[in-house]
Amino acid sequence: MDRPAIVLLSGGLDSTTVLAIAKDQGFTPYALSFRYGQRHSIELEAAQRVAQVQGVARHVIADIDLRVFGGSALTSDIEVPKHETLESVEEGGVPITYVPARNTIFLSFALAFAETVGASDIFTGVTAVDYSGYPDCRPEYMEAFSTMANLATRAGVEGTSKMTLHSPLMALSKADIVREGLRLGVDYSLTSSCYDPDEQGRACGKCDTCLLRLKGFAEAGVKDPVRYQSA
Repeated sequence: MDRPAIVLLSGGLDSTTVLAIAKDQGFTPYALSFRYGQRHSIELEAAQRVAQVQGVARHVIADIDLRVFGGSALTSDIEVPKHETLESVEEGGVPITYVPARNTIFLSFALAFAETVGASDIFTGVTAVDYSGYPDCRPEYMEAFSTMANLATRAGVEGTSKMTLHSPLMALSKADIVREGLRLGVDYSLTSSCYDPDEQGRACGKCDTCLLRLKGFAEAGVKDPVRYQSA
């Protein structure tokens, strides 16, 4: 029986792993990405590669412009912070790379997509371990949104189906995520996680997400296959 599911796909390490997990669990994935005014299109190109290779039923790229609000280094003319070590990242609280309410916006779009394809399941790559400290990546946030989802949709109100939000990476470290992805055959060379890649698509190696990614691969005992500017 067809089991459609919406998978939020950024083209990065986490969301690509989640897509593989959804497929492994027997779901037919519908990938959803966003052109939201982010600094570069490298991650969307990665998402398109991943969606094609992993064979999703449909890949939608939704256009929204969060630059009209700004407030983040990813959606305004604020320099992306660079660090030499993860310790300096972890001491700073919520970083300037946090995009205000981004996960709430993305999940709301996912709800709309789910209703149109008859899906009762949404997969997202949020994690509360080895992450940048974003408030919308916590378990309590996901639980609250799940409750709201079943109050805000036709299927939830009519009782025809219950919307379920899946966050299979929530309690995993980056190393655990890498290991799980490799077990499922994920080709991480297709992905892009960097907040500030160069024009050739090479990762900077010093932003929050690069350092977390490098830590994950190092602890998993595997070389990160993407290109870095310093390599």
